[in-house]
Amino acid sequence: MSRYRFIEAQRDHYPVRLLCQLVQVSASGYYAWQQAQQQNLNQSEPAWETALVKVFGVHKRCYGTRRLRVELRRKGYRVGRQRLRTAMSRRGLQALQPKAFTPRTTDSTHGLRCAPNRLLDQPKPTQANRVWVSDITYLPLANGN
Repeated sequence: MSRYRFIEAQRDHYPVRLLCQLVQVSASGYYAWQQAQQQNLNQSEPAWETALVKVFGVHKRCYGTRRLRVELRRKGYRVGRQRLRTAMSRRGLQALQPKAFTPRTTDSTHGLRCAPNRLLDQPKPTQANRVWVSDITYLPLANGN
């Protein structure tokens, strides 16, 4: 039996302060323990947490706290982002992060012939804006190639 439980059992017969001195605990510590016990008994899962799990599953783990908060507001639950974040971490819910977009602009492994480099035969330019180079391979041709 813990010290606090002993005080709880004997509090009807003796003053709490005397019992706390007897078992060498502070009265404030006892009252904090008592309050925590009452909160644990009264603690049931709020309806918004059930809705959170449901919305998170419906959107295939892609919604973070910002979008979840908007969805829960639509359902009538007023919950802040920090409370959402805490509830999600307590349940192990973590939104999937999208992968970074890598643009693929050039296909260097094609079997088509490459255009010859005509600048190799020319003398090096001595001033700026004398030679320009561009790539128009992305433009479709009339024959479809």
